[in-house]
Amino acid sequence: MADHTQMTPQLFELNNGTMLVKITNLGCTITSLTLPDKNGNLADVVLGFDSLEPYLKGVAPYFGSIVGRVANRIKDGKFTLDGVDYTLPLNRPPNSLHGGLKGFDKMIWEVADYKKGENPSITFKYHSHDGEEGYPGDLSVTATYSLASSTTMRLDMEAVPKDKATPVNLAQHTYWNLAGHNSGSILDHAIQIWGSQVTPVDQNTVPTGDIMPVKGTPFDFTTEKKVGASIREVGLGYDHNYVLDCGEEKSGLKRAAKLKDPSSSRVLNLWTNAPGMQFYTANYVNGVVGKGGAVYGKHSGLCLETQGFPNAINQPNFPSVVVRPGETYKHTMLFEFSVE
Repeated sequence: MADHTQMTPQLFELNNGTMLVKITNLGCTITSLTLPDKNGNLADVVLGFDSLEPYLKGVAPYFGSIVGRVANRIKDGKFTLDGVDYTLPLNRPPNSLHGGLKGFDKMIWEVADYKKGENPSITFKYHSHDGEEGYPGDLSVTATYSLASSTTMRLDMEAVPKDKATPVNLAQHTYWNLAGHNSGSILDHAIQIWGSQVTPVDQNTVPTGDIMPVKGTPFDFTTEKKVGASIREVGLGYDHNYVLDCGEEKSGLKRAAKLKDPSSSRVLNLWTNAPGMQFYTANYVNGVVGKGGAVYGKHSGLCLETQGFPNAINQPNFPSVVVRPGETYKHTMLFEFSVE
């Protein structure tokens, strides 16, 4: 067992000559991702900070991190599993959000493997103990970021429970702005989401348990549409789980979303094996001072968090997020960047 007191947050680079990704072992957080546009001009397309201090201080609204043990909201911070009632901290009252007061995003992970060269990769490990943030059972977690090709990044997340069943739902919480992290609002980005349904939410943004077709609603992104086209009709903005049900498949992964910035022509195609994706338009980001003094306001980035459905542990009609001893949780995301 690693001695966590000796572990310090550090910054690591994955660089293949075209793409440069900076990641810290604090929360497996992507702090920057630099990519060329159609003219070869480089820009950093993720929101974040220049130093690790703001991340350590908890200033970031989950910028770039892996969230867990259970991403998104658990209603009233309560669930029952195998006849036992569990109570979680209400860090976003009245719900528990993204693993609680000190979720995986705030932990220092161990660096298990780090390879440089043409296909660089880094593997982080974290051991979550029984009762941590109220969750049952010991859980061993690994996350591997790799540059699979000149403009493709892959993330493989795995979790293995030791001797108790537990809910597991890891999500990657990067805020993207393909025009550059400091370029203002993402309302002009065009997005297509391969989901014909969403899980509507109550007044506390927890899914009601219903599954609603997006056709004829402001949630319809089944064909490419500007993020800002109907955003005024959905309150603060989008913060909803899409049911990924209508994409083609590629090596076991299904199409989740295609994001395009018209100014730079940068495109992100996202593939995953997760059943859902939270589409979030940074509705609560308000004057956060980030890299190079950039001020991030509302809608200054967007998140495409592939995931199990929010509050699935309390919704028997949602795909189960319970992982039992002898089983392995596996969640892969493929980020394909291009210009068009």
